[in-house]
Amino acid sequence: MARETETTLTVLETSDVHGHIFPVNYGTNAYAGLGMAKIATLVKEIRRKEKNVLLIDNGDNIQGTPLTYHYVKFMSGEMNPVVKVMNHLRYDAAVVGNHEFNYGMEVLERAVGQSDFPWLSANLLDKGTGEPYFGKPYIIKLFEGGLKVAVLGLTTHYIPNWEKPEHIRSLRFEDTVESAKRWVKKIRAEEKPDVLVLSYHGGFERDPDTGAPDEAETGENVAYRLCMEVEGIDCLLTGHQHRKIWGKTINGVVVLQPGCNGQYLGKATIRLKKAEGRWTIIGKRSEILPLENVPEDREVIRLCEKYEEATQKWLDRPIGRIEGDMTIKDPFEARVKEHPFIELINRVQMEASGADISGTALFHDEVKGFRHEVTMRDIVSSYVYPNTLVVLKITGKDLKAALERSASYFCLNAKGELAINPAFSHPKPQHYNYDMWEGIEYVIDVSKPVGERVVRLTYKNQKVEDDQELLVVINNYRASGGGEYTMFKNREVVREIQTDMTELLANYFLEKKTVKAVCNHNWEIRTGDGEGLHPENRI
Repeated sequence: MARETETTLTVLETSDVHGHIFPVNYGTNAYAGLGMAKIATLVKEIRRKEKNVLLIDNGDNIQGTPLTYHYVKFMSGEMNPVVKVMNHLRYDAAVVGNHEFNYGMEVLERAVGQSDFPWLSANLLDKGTGEPYFGKPYIIKLFEGGLKVAVLGLTTHYIPNWEKPEHIRSLRFEDTVESAKRWVKKIRAEEKPDVLVLSYHGGFERDPDTGAPDEAETGENVAYRLCMEVEGIDCLLTGHQHRKIWGKTINGVVVLQPGCNGQYLGKATIRLKKAEGRWTIIGKRSEILPLENVPEDREVIRLCEKYEEATQKWLDRPIGRIEGDMTIKDPFEARVKEHPFIELINRVQMEASGADISGTALFHDEVKGFRHEVTMRDIVSSYVYPNTLVVLKITGKDLKAALERSASYFCLNAKGELAINPAFSHPKPQHYNYDMWEGIEYVIDVSKPVGERVVRLTYKNQKVEDDQELLVVINNYRASGGGEYTMFKNREVVREIQTDMTELLANYFLEKKTVKAVCNHNWEIRTGDGEGLHPENRI
């Protein structure tokens, strides 16, 4: 009998880095314990200590910071800074995430062309040929001792529900689970790997511990199904939800999700034993490694210094002033009672589009609104997505359904006080899926059942009828039905404004010079008797 030997495979995962290279909070310019410069330090240290290391990015890496926005708008003739860092770190592969498409296919294809590593996605197919659009659906990597590892890439097939059609017109999105079944079976049969890693830009639709539903099973996230229904997966890398998931095995599959913005590095350790010429897995575990106290890699800092310096100069450019107070001190309160910042966003959307009904969200709790002097830094940190605007023709019934969807953001706690519905905070914060509207008057009563909470809805002082036609302006994500706003999906598009919202906001300030912080109080949230609006009581 041949002598047994043992080895270890280390799988390192980054996911949802969203363009964070430098350890900085761009909104405040304060130091932040995150970013690819810190990831680089840890990756290099692990490679020095361990011999079989696989480095995979799980998607959503080229979009998300002012640095990536500034690069696309003003420095696109240079190499993509995120790709430059990934090449330096010798990534083995990257998976295409949904936010990779936000700047358009041309920007994505340029990034792919600049990469020294393949971009994987087996289920994003070329409409013409039916083959994987980005070339390789999987890679094979050989390690010392003949250890053979396969990495298959998949992307959430829910992207058409969010992305601009022109950004994905060449693609067909195949069902994630069906694609996984076919490709895993093919790889196992033809390549015969010792370890099969599936890197899926998507998350869990069920609790990894109990299997209980975590969210509506729309198909956006199917990681639990992948573990339960696809035979032959050893390790499942996930992302998209920005969750921190580690130390768990589902149906024999070790799973991992390393949060977002480069705050953690995911690590799966797979132990193997070789007997009679064949490697067998004898143990596996996963963990996430915090980066807050890890020093930055100076080589990465030097590689991207010119991008950062140009971005910082651009961010500090003053473009206008606020008369009054447009800062957000409590994000919960800004969603309960109309806030001048939200009213301004809606006003800009209405002016840019010509529509007189507008809806928008306060995207996340870190948005601070605008101080007296407004810079580009304030704009890009307050409006964090590269959204454009769409004017839709909808009915009064559609509008009421949208308001009901927003009304489900709230619930009453045990004391009868207003709180956030846990479905909007777990498993992933979804504050961006609560909209506030301008151009209509409405009252929401949270004491009533979900679906019956809109107790008043008028337009130009007249009750909105179900069959009444209305023109509304919303962002492209919402117009495509994103956030379970299915009432907007496939409605007639009257007009599209291709300039993204950060530019529209900047232009608004450059034209107006001074903007007043005002509210017209056209909407109200009630809890039955009007009492119980306590921002400190939230779930």
